[in-house]
Amino acid sequence: MKPTAPTAPIWQRRQFVCATLASAVAPQAFAQSDWPNRPVKLIVPSAAAGPTDAFARLYADQLSKTFNQPFVVDNRAGANGMIGNDQAAKATPDGYTILFSYAAAIAVNPSLQAKMPYDTFKDLQPVTQVGGSGTLLAVAPDFPAKNFSDFVAHIKANPDKYNYGSWGVGSGGHLSMEFIKHAAGLKMNHVPYKSIPQIITDLLGGVLQVGFVDPFTSLPHIRAGKLRPIVISGTKRGPQLPDVPTLTDVGHRFEADAWFGVFVPAQTPTAIVQRLNQEINRISQLPEARARFTALNMPDSPIKTVEQFTQTIRGDVDTWSQIIRVNNIKAE
Repeated sequence: MKPTAPTAPIWQRRQFVCATLASAVAPQAFAQSDWPNRPVKLIVPSAAAGPTDAFARLYADQLSKTFNQPFVVDNRAGANGMIGNDQAAKATPDGYTILFSYAAAIAVNPSLQAKMPYDTFKDLQPVTQVGGSGTLLAVAPDFPAKNFSDFVAHIKANPDKYNYGSWGVGSGGHLSMEFIKHAAGLKMNHVPYKSIPQIITDLLGGVLQVGFVDPFTSLPHIRAGKLRPIVISGTKRGPQLPDVPTLTDVGHRFEADAWFGVFVPAQTPTAIVQRLNQEINRISQLPEARARFTALNMPDSPIKTVEQFTQTIRGDVDTWSQIIRVNNIKAE
């Protein structure tokens, strides 16, 4: 019989296993503790000078100061955020690519788009939420309704007479108005615009009587009496327009906000994800950040853990997907 090789004592085998694991983990642990040691790219899936870009630059500047490394904004607009989101999803998960995206690009696309180049839930790791507000249903000053109940009564009395504008198929304004139409039994026609300023221009010029707009670009016109806000979607009233009720306030429960959010590629080390979560939440509570939110008619940013933000996204996907399905909305 062939002799068997002697077996090492169990304590020696344990030492060998521990040493092997330590050698494998050590470089990763060192890389995480050393992060960041070079510039970090912050992808923004929208054009420069827009609201997403403005907030991204505020946070990029603060992160640069904290970590003593440049956080460089890289605008990748197009396809309702999918171009920028896709670039981030396919980046190396080493903490040197961060995505500063927005609710529609994250929570609407999975239900609206028949095919996407990435999987929102598998390829992107949520970090934390930044801000959260509703969108405004506004009317021209000569529209014969001053509140939501009057608005519903007038539209019901004039089915298919009025068009409403939003900033595109699948936008927060489009889906919010379709929710209202279904809940209140209204008949209106959707006119998709390319941008919110175009909607406001047509509301001011009398070309359009009803439109969904963001809660901050419209503020000067509302204060001048040239636009009349009827209701705001989302979970909270805007601090600059505290008398404008939410949809929930007027009897139609609606819990999805328009928010910004920070993400990294899936498989990014947990230590980096948690560090970013803590730092971005800290920035959201700075006086300059809170002042920016208030100026743009947005409540203070919620402070959420990674897990809480993940649950927010899943809840929003459920909300938007139900609206899309019930109203048979298709991407253009």
